Amino acid sequence: MQQQVSTPSDIAAGNGMARFNHVQKIDATDEFIAQAVDQADLPALMATLAMITGDTSLITPDLKPPTPPMMTVIAPQGGMSKEAQDKARRLAVAALIKFRDSGQAVHDAPPQALIDQCVAYLVRGDLDELRPLLEHELGITRDMGAPQWKLADIAPARGFRVAVIGAGVSGIAAAYRLQQSGVDFTVYEKNDEVGGVWWENRYPGCRLDTPNFAYSLSFAQKPDWPQQFSRQPEIQAYLATVAGRAGIRSQIRFNTEIDAMRFDEARGCWTLSVRDASGAVVEEEFNAVITAVGILSRPSFPDIPGLDTFKGQVIHSGKWPQDAQLAGKRVAMVGTGASAFQIGPSIAGSVSQFTVFQRNPPWMLPTPTYHDDIKPGMQWLLTHVPYYGRWFRFWQFWIAVEGRLPLSEVEEGWDHPISVGRANEELRQGCLAWMAGQYGDRPDLLAKVTPSYPPIAKRMLRDNGAWAAMLKKPHVELNTTGIEQITATGIKTKDGVLHEFDVIVFATGFKASDFLAPMKITGLAGRELHRDCWAGDCRAYLGITVPGFPNLFMTGGPNTAVVINGSAIFSSECQVEYSMRAIGHLLATGQKALDCKAQPFNDYNVWVDAGNLKRAWGAARTTSWYKNSKGRASQTWPYSLMDYWNITATFKPADYAFTR
Repeated sequence: MQQQVSTPSDIAAGNGMARFNHVQKIDATDEFIAQAVDQADLPALMATLAMITGDTSLITPDLKPPTPPMMTVIAPQGGMSKEAQDKARRLAVAALIKFRDSGQAVHDAPPQALIDQCVAYLVRGDLDELRPLLEHELGITRDMGAPQWKLADIAPARGFRVAVIGAGVSGIAAAYRLQQSGVDFTVYEKNDEVGGVWWENRYPGCRLDTPNFAYSLSFAQKPDWPQQFSRQPEIQAYLATVAGRAGIRSQIRFNTEIDAMRFDEARGCWTLSVRDASGAVVEEEFNAVITAVGILSRPSFPDIPGLDTFKGQVIHSGKWPQDAQLAGKRVAMVGTGASAFQIGPSIAGSVSQFTVFQRNPPWMLPTPTYHDDIKPGMQWLLTHVPYYGRWFRFWQFWIAVEGRLPLSEVEEGWDHPISVGRANEELRQGCLAWMAGQYGDRPDLLAKVTPSYPPIAKRMLRDNGAWAAMLKKPHVELNTTGIEQITATGIKTKDGVLHEFDVIVFATGFKASDFLAPMKITGLAGRELHRDCWAGDCRAYLGITVPGFPNLFMTGGPNTAVVINGSAIFSSECQVEYSMRAIGHLLATGQKALDCKAQPFNDYNVWVDAGNLKRAWGAARTTSWYKNSKGRASQTWPYSLMDYWNITATFKPADYAFTR
């Protein structure tokens, strides 16, 4: 039997989105409930129970999680003491039993004062200042990200079309918000299904390295994720489900790419060159464009002599063939980044020989439960207790607002070759201790996997011991000699040794700094975005707009990637909602186009660059894919999630020039 919690946000979202909030009726025994609570995330559960029962004795100050700063590992249960945990469990069991026996009625719209008390129990800081952000992520009272306007109300006679390029996370979010506003839109997707990076990346072991509940859309909160770090099929299926329930699939043109787009200043429109699967190109016109193409879609191969001479099979992690047969073969893997860390342990057991070619070792972030399923008691609570999924997602989001960002701070006067400050050094020591525990019996491997650069200077990888276990297998080798060239039969290293293989896997990432490539984008005065504006150093105002390119809005643009706090989905929703505010302003004021002014653009980028130089990844002595060919950190957002929320939550007309 199913029971649905119907809230104003569900109603606003429509029946499709409301289905994410279905929970099952609680009919478990007292003993079962107690066992489930033993496996619960307590801070989120106490806030949930206080809200659905109205009993604020469940969230008294002695039960408030202290939430210590995030270090190498996250303090379990928000740092609650054993005594507080024991008391919370007793109260939670009693509250759930009472809720079960009293008919399980839930308010459609809980009082705001009660929600505020529950939020205050979990967070630290000025609630009045934080409330808009927190209400957006919690979404109890309404869908806070929905456009606060509709075309039929503000410009009923105006024809206005928006092109959305890409049907991954950001494209789905943009399409849904446009649909809510009543604006006509078309989504162009180069693949034959939605999902973007989660459709394209189907290599063995592909999964999230961001906690799953926070890696979900605020308007489509899924309570029944199977794992904290779910696998690619679950993520892609979720995105396909969202697209279906949102009713946007009919607006998506699959197997279609945008080759070029140019802005017509006189008409205030973009003309897109649209190429379908047959290769036929047609031109289509739109008033505005939202790009949602991501930065992890164009595979990057290293510049190694002889790559095209190899007679065996060459595979890139970003384009993994579904019919790949590696069992019993001699396999090389070039790269030890995020994809490699997932591929290696997944294939090593079936191949006859496996050699990993490493240039720079990654820092490993201890995550013992990385591959684990969510415990059955916790899973039961998430699917039976109304709103628990929302509060748990909210709790995960909150502790990541700042996350490990302070550990990346460059401390003035700090003089250490492989850390940038005291906090960064503490993180380094914690990671070294974890690695020593993994490789204590193999000092040869420990020396090879120990980085010689500061933690967080490059992407840190979640590790549960699977990488070490793989490297210790007798048929596995970690080669750090360096690659000289690729031959017809294998890889020749700089020591002159030829290593022969049947398959070479390149887990070497993507052309992440080439934003919006390979599209040719021509704006005002015939200026081409990549050639005349960016010239290898991509920048944007708020990561969204660029002077000289009116009515062009980006998601996942320059300097919006979060490194060690939050998730890409949060940033994406901020960008989509900002774009919707801008479009709403155009429509409400009868303007034809808006163009970012140079001054706010320049001031913003000076501020962002200064912030990145104070982070481990932006420090002058470090190199990483976060930096472009100019040596500037063009990928990364250096501040907190709250900061990004604050600068995108309001559209400021003064930052733009308008034309009628």
